[in-house]
Formats: sequence, structure tokens, C-alpha cells
Amino acid sequence: MKHFSSKAMSLMLIMTALMAQVESTPCTSTFFSALVQLIPCRSAIAPFSPIPPSDSCCNALKALGQPCLCVLVNGPPIAGVDRSMASQLPDKCTTDFEPCEII
Repeated sequence: MKHFSSKAMSLMLIMTALMAQVESTPCTSTFFSALVQLIPCRSAIAPFSPIPPSDSCCNALKALGQPCLCVLVNGPPIAGVDRSMASQLPDKCTTDFEPCEII
């Protein structure tokens, strides 16, 4: 039976940790591709907008998924997007998303 060197063991532990981190991050979209996917929601998430989300917005939100919505809500500032209104989209679209944990 071969014995692993300490470097090989360290490398295996690091790779295992990275794999676990990837598996715990279910959003596969980049920040910008997720933002592009929510273009149909632009009028509903503009600051102070009274416009409810459209059917196309809700469909885009459901296709995007909760983890990616949370990436957007917690990501860098986006001109013309009210994060609070974006985080309310799941309720307005009657999806069963868990609330985003605001970081």
C-alpha cells in the first residue's frame, strides 16, 4: 500500500474543500448573465416603481432560480435597480423561493 506524502494529502484536502464549495453554490450563472436574464423585470425593479412584475418577468425569475436572484441582490450595485424591490419579486410572482440572506 502506498503512503501519500504530506503535500499530496494537503492537495487532496484542498481539492475536496473546493469541490464541496462548488456543490454548495447552486447558481451556475455569472452575475451579468443572471442580470441579463432578468431584463423582463426592469420596470418592476426600478427605484420607486409602482409597476408589478409581468408574466414574462415572473417566468424569467423562475427560470433564473432563487440562488441566482440572491447573487444579484447581494452583488455589486446596479444602476437603475432597487435591490429591495428585486428581493420582493418572489413574493410578487408567487414563487416558492426562500428569502435571500442579505449579506
